[in-house]
Amino acid sequence: MKFQNTGQPDWSWWRELWPDPETVLRRLGVATDDSIVDVCSGDGYFTLPTARLVGTAPVFAVDIDANLLAALHARTKSQEIENVHPICGDARHMAAFLQRSVDIALHMNTFHGVADQEAFASAVRRVLTPDGRFIIVNWYPAPKAETPIAGEPRGPPAELRLSPRSTAALVEPAGFGQRSHIELPPYHYGLIFDRD
Repeated sequence: MKFQNTGQPDWSWWRELWPDPETVLRRLGVATDDSIVDVCSGDGYFTLPTARLVGTAPVFAVDIDANLLAALHARTKSQEIENVHPICGDARHMAAFLQRSVDIALHMNTFHGVADQEAFASAVRRVLTPDGRFIIVNWYPAPKAETPIAGEPRGPPAELRLSPRSTAALVEPAGFGQRSHIELPPYHYGLIFDRD
């Protein structure tokens, strides 16, 4: 998937921003036995706690970057996590390579950079169970200078950042209804959409 990004942060950067990813996931409604696709998973900062949280349910980690998925795979081995299934591919074609429908599509910190977000939302809908949820965590609109991490301006360019309302306007036409809006300080929000 064509993606406008600011570079894959290292894990020390992620820890500054998200020191307790499991708590974030619980606030977003991820629970034991939920099957998950972590879309644009990168090297797994949220994938690994998701896998621990859902127990033995499958977690499919989809990313187009094989090197990031290799790093994720190495971490799953070293941490003896067996329910993560890395998949290298374009997320717009997930329906062709996922082994099954999933309860939740998790999309962390990357919706702002996806080309053709409405088409992407349609692709997500196709891989969800009938009562599935699409969870998006995204940056609030703000200049980078106003979102420092470890003392440096970070995050996507201001022109790519979307308000919750703008995000919903892109997702809902693909067949979703918004269930809830979660505040994720200091710079993010979470939107949970139900598949209509």
